[in-house]
Amino acid sequence: MFQKKSYKRRKVFIKKDYQLKFILKFCLILLVGALLSTGLLFLLSQGTLTSSFQDSRLVVKNTAFAIIPAVLLTNAITLVLITLAAIFIVLLISHKIAGPMFRFEKDLLEIGEGNLAKKVFLRKKDQFTDMSESLNHMTASLRVKVGAIYDEAEQLNESAKKQNAPEKLIEELNHLQQTILQSFNI
Repeated sequence: MFQKKSYKRRKVFIKKDYQLKFILKFCLILLVGALLSTGLLFLLSQGTLTSSFQDSRLVVKNTAFAIIPAVLLTNAITLVLITLAAIFIVLLISHKIAGPMFRFEKDLLEIGEGNLAKKVFLRKKDQFTDMSESLNHMTASLRVKVGAIYDEAEQLNESAKKQNAPEKLIEELNHLQQTILQSFNI
């Protein structure tokens, strides 16, 4: 029976530019979110006062200025931890997109060079598996059609030989068959 080839990830970055831009945009969204929440907290606590003890003295400060160091430190730690987690998750998600894109690019070049026997295989959990099945169906259909053209040319060649057709016509039919064989792997 025919068994599908299994592809395992060998590289962390498949389409490095795409994946780095994807991760950078995601981290930028996290940074904007952290800055926005810090700014909102600062603005909303502007009109309140907070009392605290510093060096055994009671100090009354504007709440915004009293909590800003703790908020910034908390946001910085949270941002670093969430950014690291986001990089890992986005990298995994982007593999499901970038991996198939890389595979399609390589396989489509090979099909474009005439290898109609080429099949595109993706990992089970990758995106675009439907597209790879459609692509495989397309190459199989093209293979059948090119094969039919070759067979038709072969029949014409045999018929031309039987009917003592001009040698030039037979040579052109032979050339057509050779061109099909050289141009396509069917």
